[in-house]
This record gives sequence, structure tokens and C-alpha cells, in this order.
Amino acid sequence: MSAAATIELTVDAAPERWHGRDDGPGNEHLRWHHAISTDTGAPGPWDAAFVGFRSDEGVRRNKGRQGAANGPRELRAALASMALPAPLTALDAGDIEVTDGELELGHHRLGQVVGPLVDRGVPVVVLGGGHEVAYGTYLGLVSTRAVRAGGRLGVLNLDAHFDLRDDVRASSGTPFLQMARSEERRGHRLNYRVLGVSQPSNTAHLFRTAERLGVRHLPDTECGVLNLPAVDAFTDEFIDSHDVLHLSIDLDVLPAAVAPGVSAPAAHGVQMEIIEHVCAKVAASGKPLVVDIAELNPDLDTDHRTARAGARLIHRILTTHQARTTKV
Repeated sequence: MSAAATIELTVDAAPERWHGRDDGPGNEHLRWHHAISTDTGAPGPWDAAFVGFRSDEGVRRNKGRQGAANGPRELRAALASMALPAPLTALDAGDIEVTDGELELGHHRLGQVVGPLVDRGVPVVVLGGGHEVAYGTYLGLVSTRAVRAGGRLGVLNLDAHFDLRDDVRASSGTPFLQMARSEERRGHRLNYRVLGVSQPSNTAHLFRTAERLGVRHLPDTECGVLNLPAVDAFTDEFIDSHDVLHLSIDLDVLPAAVAPGVSAPAAHGVQMEIIEHVCAKVAASGKPLVVDIAELNPDLDTDHRTARAGARLIHRILTTHQARTTKV
């Protein structure tokens, strides 16, 4: 983001100051809460940007266990005291809230925040909320200069579910079918990949829908450490085939012991080291990147495990991206 750029963004809840452990002055004591600015009118430059999406509406419509609207708060709290390996600066733009059942309007409001942030050349992290957040993120991406100029948009979902449900109303189970239909209206085919799909969690109809849409997927049973070459090939093909990257992380892709605080905990899941490895590869590409992280339900969490797992992934993505761009 250029030093001369200022940001005019409309959010529902203004950003609050981050707080965390403080061991003293100087770069050797840096933690995330030291790096966060909440002044959207400041010129920057920034190395990353955050926006929250406080929504339970999609989970409610999908008949899941509600509570994910408080996810953004907990993710910020878990990230705040994590130590930074090198100085960086990040903007917290505040939150979009869906409190009136109007999920569709919330999607558009989120897109109106995400798009301008991406256009300023920084990785953007959207803190969910239910997985319905992914469609709002997508709306922001398709409005960016890079995509409007013909950049190939790719969506990689780390998830136990396809989330391709064909429901009457949008929900946490529909975002990627919504994207596919939106891309069809734009005259394109959605470039969509899923890593971590659980067969028992997806009906035969959903697998047929994925096949019809040309969705490539890697099952959770093929994402172990012994299958790392296949995971790398799957991830590298995604990165190499696209110019603008949308990484969507549903925390229920992780084993229930690591991520108990989700609407649908995973009986199998993909180990944290594999998910973190994939996230780092995507971040190291240096390509325009938006990450949304979904389904953290603090009411169902145990010892903040899920919040810390999500924060760890965010930390790895943004520090990897910064290290790569600093070297370049």
C-alpha cells in the first residue's frame, strides 16, 4: 500500500485497539498488538489488513450450532500476543455485522471493504463468522482491478465440506455454489479446489455437483504426512494456475482435538502441520491474496484451542508473505 494512499471504508463496527503481553520496547519484543493500527484514515503503508465478519446467519440457515459471530473477537485476542519475527504494520478496518438476518446485504458490505484493501496491494485477512463469509470475500475480489483486468481468480478451500449446497437461501453451506453461479454470469467457470474433504460429511449429490462444476479435491484421507508429495502437487497446481488467490479456511478441516470449537468438529480431519504447510506455500507465492478464516465458535471451544489454531495459521500466512516480499 503506497504511503500516499488513504482508505475510505464503511464498516458496521469501528476497530478497537488490540491488547496483549508487553515485554518491553524495541523490535526484539514485538508482538502483533504492537503492529496494529486502527486508523483507516492514516496513509500507511501497511503490510497486511484485517476486517471482521460477525455473522451467524448462514450457520443458522444451515441448521448448525450458532456462535461464530463472536469468532472475529476471539481470533484477534488469540493473535494479539503472538511474537513477530520481524517488524511489520497492519491495519484493522473493523467489522461488518449481520444482526438483522440480512445476510445478502452483509455480503455486499463485506465486498465493498475487501475490494479496496486488495487494490492497495496487501494481503487481506477476513475474520469470520460462519463460512458464509467466503461469498462476501469473493464479491470483494471480483471487484478488484486485478480481476477486472483479466487476472485468473482461483479459490482454494481448506475444508471438510464442499459447501456447494443448492438451497433456496444463502447459508454457510452454499458459498461456493453461489460463486460458481456468479462466475457463470460473468462468462467464466469457477476455478475451485478443496483440500481436506471428508466423504462421510458430503452426500453423493454434493460429489456429483463438484464433478459437474469441475471442482478438484483432495480427501482428508489423502492429506497425511506420508502423502505430502500429493498435497504439494495439488497446492502447486492451484498456485501456478491462477493470478489472484482466495484462500478460504474452515477450521473444521482440522481434527476435533485441535479445533473443537466449530459447528461440525471433524472425526478425522487434516493435521495442523499439513494445513499450515499449505497456507505457507500459498502465502509464499507473492500473488494477490485474500484469506478468510471461518467457523470459530468460542462458545464451543476448549481452552481457546480453536482460536489459537486459527491465529497460528493467520500468523504463518502473513509472516511468510512479508518475508517473501521483503526478500524480493
